[in-house]
Amino acid sequence: MGTLILSSHMAQYFFRISDGDYAGASDHATEFESRDVAWAEMTKVCGNFLGSISRNLKQNSEWHMELLDEGRKPVFRIRLVAESVD
Repeated sequence: MGTLILSSHMAQYFFRISDGDYAGASDHATEFESRDVAWAEMTKVCGNFLGSISRNLKQNSEWHMELLDEGRKPVFRIRLVAESVD
């Protein structure tokens, strides 16, 4: 009798950060078992960056982190916007 091999394909995602003129995406994919797990990891990573980001954020600027799917299309986006209200 043959051996049954089950394949579990985990989706691959890429992180991309944009800050003003800078935008860069990871070249290395990260695998997550579900979109919920991917979201949880993204919020954790973003939370780790938040202190440094907010200390360096300029007025009237925007920072955002995106999680891209295997085709490099955005799945999730977290934005931090600094606005002057006059």
